[in-house]
Amino acid sequence: MRAVAIQQHGGPEVLQVVELPEPTLQAQDVLVRVKAVALNHLDVWLRRGGTGLKPSLPHVPGSNVAGVVERVGAEVKDLALGTEVIVNPGLSCGHCEACLMGEDPACRGFRLVGEHVPGGYAEYVAVPRRNVVPKPAQLSFAQAACLPLSFLTAWTMLARRAQVKPGEWVLVQAAGSGVGSAAVQICKLLGATVIATASSAAKLDRIQQLGADHLINYSEQDFPTEVRRLTRRRMVDVVVEHTGAATFEKSVACLAGGGRLVLCGATTGAEVNLDLRVFFARRLSLLGSTLGSKGDLLHVLRLVEQGKLKPVLDRTLPLEEAAQAHHLLEQRAQFGHIVLTP
Repeated sequence: MRAVAIQQHGGPEVLQVVELPEPTLQAQDVLVRVKAVALNHLDVWLRRGGTGLKPSLPHVPGSNVAGVVERVGAEVKDLALGTEVIVNPGLSCGHCEACLMGEDPACRGFRLVGEHVPGGYAEYVAVPRRNVVPKPAQLSFAQAACLPLSFLTAWTMLARRAQVKPGEWVLVQAAGSGVGSAAVQICKLLGATVIATASSAAKLDRIQQLGADHLINYSEQDFPTEVRRLTRRRMVDVVVEHTGAATFEKSVACLAGGGRLVLCGATTGAEVNLDLRVFFARRLSLLGSTLGSKGDLLHVLRLVEQGKLKPVLDRTLPLEEAAQAHHLLEQRAQFGHIVLTP
């Protein structure tokens, strides 16, 4: 099959079109013909190397996959060939205490499609039957590929970890990203007042269309000063952080007493200064979060089907232009997701 693989660590140019064997199926597996795969910053970190992520090379990235069922394993009896599906990228054992409680990422055997096993930058990907869910009929494959990683991560951050409540104020950093644009919508669905940051007026215009109440251009304005003004010095109850070093300390400064900072990534760097006195004196909470449960993905997809949440697609490019797609992502030239189509 045709695929794009990381042959060695480095810049976008190390992504090469290659021919690889078609994945083999175990008895409970499903072979999905990939129709669309959305980029994620995880793909960039895997490509660069040196971040603690050590896939065996060559490696096929891609965690956000939508496609059709091409073939099924011998024990899969409930899935028709040709069914349009979304791949849940979180792989867990399904029978440990964490899995049975719906805490899939806490499974000791947790892995991720596109990180620990070959992903969707290819014509086909193989996953367990329990990791495919029906694609909402009203969505294109490209739109559907924007959902799994970003929306499930954002839902877990806000509904599960931070437990955002109606009437609270939430600051969403880098709201033009996949996770950020999902977070804005979810916060509004949960009844919060949203302050969103982005780097350009064009992005802020689109974020406003997603429902954000207040907008801050962080390339031109000091966002803690603006948060203080907008909240009349009250500050916010929750900060959604996924940029890391460039914003972390100022994000902490934006929290009201008893506030929660929920964190799922560190795209600008993972080393930050942390003054513990600020956390205990002001009763702040720092909440780490990653992905979410299979059940929560089904819930998110129902909300999408009801029109309450919408995928944010920036553009589609052919699979062969994966290097160009990575370049655009690194330059923050997108709003929402860039999608590759094999």
